[in-house]
Amino acid sequence: MIRVGVFGAGGRMGSTVCRAVHATADMELVAAVDPHHAGIDLHQLGVPGTHLQVGAKPDALRAAGAEVAVDFTVIEAARDNLQWCAEHGVHAVVGTTGFGDAECEELADLFARSKANAVIAPNFAIGAVLMMRFAELAAPYFDSVEVVELHHDQKADAPSGTAVLTAQRIAGASKEWAEDPTRTVVAEGARGAVVDGIPVHSVRLRGLVAHQEVLFGTSGQSLSIRHDSFDRESFMPGVLHAIRRVREVPGLTIGLDTLLGI
Repeated sequence: MIRVGVFGAGGRMGSTVCRAVHATADMELVAAVDPHHAGIDLHQLGVPGTHLQVGAKPDALRAAGAEVAVDFTVIEAARDNLQWCAEHGVHAVVGTTGFGDAECEELADLFARSKANAVIAPNFAIGAVLMMRFAELAAPYFDSVEVVELHHDQKADAPSGTAVLTAQRIAGASKEWAEDPTRTVVAEGARGAVVDGIPVHSVRLRGLVAHQEVLFGTSGQSLSIRHDSFDRESFMPGVLHAIRRVREVPGLTIGLDTLLGI
């Protein structure tokens, strides 16, 4: 039985993780942390049957003997939570986005010196991981590509971590891309952002959850690779898989694809 604690338990993703862990036979939800909901019973947050109260600080995980902590918070909180996990030997599974390359290098060094391991993934939907892999495979066969990511209207960062990683992997798979034909930009930003030479466009719209389309083009044909998450439950199989595997992969692992072997 894997003893699991959840950071950001009062949030939409955090409460979904709590329900998923609580319903999984080989896991036990032992702690929930969220300073904005401290003292509230988890059943008030839509997680019945746990008899747990939300704690204010990470020490609640240590008191409960948590082996793995799941973090779906905001980047500022996640930095502190990962530091705490490394210092206290608690494995971390992180879906919070916004970590830069330099930060990931620092975290890799931190967990290399820790008794704990960490997995940071911009997207835990297995379909999204496959989408990125398919895009990487397609890249050498096309002349142009653009990434469009669409998310709910509460997402704070843009482009999304998934879009950034997708662009990086496409760029790593091929350096041969047609020149952007745009010569006059009528409205600034119309051509989106550029990540490693790949145009990326961000949409924020009420009613969406998480969606991404990769558009490839070459002479006489195009290829569209799209993934849609219509509900946060779509991320749970990946989160549960990471909880099971994080104890086996030393140091810091970036991306769910490594754990899936793809």
